[in-house]
This record gives sequence, C-alpha cells and structure tokens, in this order.
Amino acid sequence: MLDQTGRQTPSRRPLPAHEGSAAQRFLTGLATPGGAVFVLVLVLLLAVVASNPTFGEPDRLVRFLARSTPIALIAIGQYFVIVSGEFDLSMGSVIAAQVVMAGNLIGQDDSRILPVMALMVVIGALVGIVNGLATTLLGVPSFIVTLGTMLALSGLVFYLTGGAATGNPTDTFREIGRGGLEGVPGIELLPYPLLILVAVSVAAWWLMRRPYGVTLVATGDNPSAAEVSGARVWWVKTRAFVLSSLSATLAGIILVGQAGVHPSVGRGYEFIAITAVVLGGVVLGGGRGWVLSAAAGAIALDLLFTLLNFRDIPATWRDTVQGVIIILAVALAGRAWRGGLRLPTGRRRTPTPSRAPDADDPTPAAHPTHRPPGHHQGEMRP
Repeated sequence: MLDQTGRQTPSRRPLPAHEGSAAQRFLTGLATPGGAVFVLVLVLLLAVVASNPTFGEPDRLVRFLARSTPIALIAIGQYFVIVSGEFDLSMGSVIAAQVVMAGNLIGQDDSRILPVMALMVVIGALVGIVNGLATTLLGVPSFIVTLGTMLALSGLVFYLTGGAATGNPTDTFREIGRGGLEGVPGIELLPYPLLILVAVSVAAWWLMRRPYGVTLVATGDNPSAAEVSGARVWWVKTRAFVLSSLSATLAGIILVGQAGVHPSVGRGYEFIAITAVVLGGVVLGGGRGWVLSAAAGAIALDLLFTLLNFRDIPATWRDTVQGVIIILAVALAGRAWRGGLRLPTGRRRTPTPSRAPDADDPTPAAHPTHRPPGHHQGEMRP
C-alpha cells in the first residue's frame, strides 16, 4: 500500500478483537478481568441458591437486586473516577448528607418533593465540582481532597442531627426506594430501584461509548498523551467527580425508602464502591475497565455477603473479606491487564506518549473498554 506521500506502507491486519467467531470472542471476553466478574456472579448465585433454595424464586431475586441497587449505583459512579486515575472517598458522606436533607426538608408535604430533589442534585453536582477542581487545578491528590470532603460532610451531618435519626419524609417520596410496579407477570412487584439501575446502567454504557468515554479512559491511561491530543484533562476528570457525586445522590434518594433517615446511612459505602469496582476488574490507576463490570462487581459483592449470612458467618467478618478482595482483585487484574499488552511474538507494545486515542472517534479500536482486554489497540505492524 502507498501512503499520501507515495511511500510504501505495510498493509493493515485485522484487529485481534474482531478475529474469530462470535462465540470465540465471547469466551475471550469472559476470560478477562471485566468478563470474569459475570462468571463470578453466576457462581455465587448458584452457591446462595444451594444454601437457601427459596432465594432462586423470581420475586426474591428481584427484591435482592432492588436492595443491591444503591451499591451498584455508587460502583458505577466510582468507576468514572477510578478509570480516570483518581479516587472518591466522599461518596458515603454525600449519601448521608442527602438522606438527612431529604428527611428534614421534605417532611410530610408532597409539594416539596421535586424542589428538594432538585436541590439535592445541585448540591451533589457542587460537591463533585469542588472535588474535581481541587484535584485538577490545585494539584491536591484526589485521595486527600475527597478524604477532606468526607470528614467535612460527616462533621456537618453530625452537628445538624446530633448523631440521631431526624426527619420523616412523606411516604410518597419513600416509595421511590421501596415501591414498584404491581401486577407484573411472574413477580409480585417490579421495584422502582431496579428500573432506575437498569436506566443508569444503559446510560453509563452509552456514555462510555461516546467521545467523552473515550477521552476519559485515555486520560486515565496516559494524561500527558490525552492532553497533547487536545483533551482538557481538568474538565474531563471534574465531570467524572460530578458523575460520582450524582450517583451517590441517587443512591441516597433510594436509601431513604429502604433504610430510613439516619446520619449513619451510607457509612462505609465509599469502600464498598471501591471494592466492587476492583472486583469488576477495573484497574486502580485508571485506563482499564468496563463500567458494566463495575456494576456486576457490586452485585457479586452483595451475593457474597448474602452467602456469608446464610452460612451463619458473623457480619463482623465483612470488613476482613472486603480487604482481602481488594488486595487479590487489584493484584490479579493488574497482572491480567499487563499481560494483555503483549504482542503475539511475546514483545510488549511500547506506548506512544505523543498520541492518545482520538476523542472524536468512539470506535472499539480507540477505546480500551470496547474490546475484550487481552488485545492491544491499533493496527499491528511487522
């Protein structure tokens, strides 16, 4: 082949991600960290059903997924931050602040529901903007910034409530977290939280296939290359923090119906979110991972806790289990992704810092999350 200058160039070879049959590509995807979590969900589900056969009934499965929705939502939000190369430790405190706000501002007046929900969204977005700008423009590590936000919000909530449950929002508002569509064939109730989770998952999947998603992953993989390619790294990461805080806000709205109004609601959720994300095969440090795998990691984590409960293992072991999962998942996912950068000849692909994926090209070749990990990007040259 001749290029535009008339020089001979090597012919293109098919991308490995598009080689083989659909079944082969499917199996290859399951063998990756992002795909393996779906296998883990199935294995854990079978184990839970074996421990308690009634758990496999459709209505109980649906109720379980509805109960797991807040964890899955914050895992999706945490995914955006982690895949950009940062952390968000403020999610649990954002949830607590939003829960207390809803409980005390709405009261028994249905006419306040929409204005207060709008206020909650605005405050969630502001928290994300503050976290993002402090991290990107001020140069403070996101771990420190969001830790400070977590402590500030926790202290404010404790000051306003005295550490006790306050407020009782109207049942109309609480129906968002505990109500649903009745008369659905096969199940007694189709919960609203499950419908919200499906909608958010589809929206997140769509967003990661858009130019912003491509740029977000490129930024997490190599911020310098992304900036050279024209991406505004500070704004890309700030929007990731906003998405994280908004997901915590949505989880808080649901938890008002599921858990009530108490300042302890949401405590520890930031660590649950990180555990779920790394269990889903997302690499800490950014640039690798699938958003739906993060949500699947949250479901797998909740299934694991359910299995421990059915096996009469004390709940005090949960923190220990989470710690072990984080260590093992990070180690295994990192090794698997590094192995995915090997060429067929055994040579590693050398990154090119001067060129990042085109933010306006949402093709699978430009997006690490659009192909089974284990295959390198771009065309291969001899």
